[in-house]
Amino acid sequence: MRTALTELVGCRHPIVQTGMGYVAGARLAAATSAAGGLGVIAAATLSVAEMTAAIRSVRERTDAPFGVNIRADAADAAERVEVLIREGVRVASFALAPRRELITRLADAGVVTIPSVGARRHAEKVAAWGADAVIVQGGEGGGHTGPVATTLLLPQVVDAVDIPVVAAGGFFDGRGLVAALAYGACGVAMGTRFLLTSDSPVPDAVKRVYLEARDTVVTTRVDGVPHRVLRTPFVESLERSRLLRAVVNGARFRKLSGLSWGELVREGRRMRRRRELTWAQVLQAANTPVLLRAAMVEGRTDLGVMAAGQVVGVLDDLPSCRELIDRIMAEAEAVLGSLGSVRGR
Repeated sequence: MRTALTELVGCRHPIVQTGMGYVAGARLAAATSAAGGLGVIAAATLSVAEMTAAIRSVRERTDAPFGVNIRADAADAAERVEVLIREGVRVASFALAPRRELITRLADAGVVTIPSVGARRHAEKVAAWGADAVIVQGGEGGGHTGPVATTLLLPQVVDAVDIPVVAAGGFFDGRGLVAALAYGACGVAMGTRFLLTSDSPVPDAVKRVYLEARDTVVTTRVDGVPHRVLRTPFVESLERSRLLRAVVNGARFRKLSGLSWGELVREGRRMRRRRELTWAQVLQAANTPVLLRAAMVEGRTDLGVMAAGQVVGVLDDLPSCRELIDRIMAEAEAVLGSLGSVRGR
């Protein structure tokens, strides 16, 4: 299936595996790309050295194109962009709108820039700055998300920009891929579905919790901004002690990231300016890497937060990335065939 996405990045199928912290490492990204999709390394929770090692590890496993997701508001974003260019990464992915100069630098080096957006105006902004494509995530998606459903947001963005649009939020099978194409998208991006694969590094005990889950909640109790996660007793308890917990987690994040207290404060100031956060929200933002790591790496589902899209309620298996992508494409071809027969009546 050839679409504007496959033509732009060189993957065989119009399916993107999103950058999920502590989940989308070299193993998952390589498995996705080798299966014909576009694998993406989540580098926001990696040091520059770790990110570089992950890039090289993917390249050792496959010669297929892949991407790297970095924080656009990170203090070392420009340094990371230079690493992507030096290492020959095909796609630079951003969870927030990257600065215009970063997009220009990537474009000059031949790297495809695909920011993720949650609103039409954000898509219009990055398109005007030279982004090659956008991933638009509706409210069904996991992690940080907005209030507008994919079925409403997607056509708005498709109509507003003249660059390829990838749909995210609520996708898990071939029917969804065809629906996204009908709306004008050039492919779909999935997080939760790829998290629940045999290639995902998430501990088996955590995967079982996901497979048994049927409910998610959008909460600001994790890091001060809307965040879709599995509804658990721990998430519901965060409200009672969130500020104190945020301060404690800020100290833990400082150790994990290697930042000094001065660097942490400067990072907080940048976050306040770029994302218009209060100081309380800046403190809470340290919750995200710490609480995600607790569940996704340490397997502590009782003390961690598990980001999840609403599709978690309909997932019940752990295919490999290749099995998943092959199945989605077969389903999509079958749906397209059935639509052709309807049209002919």
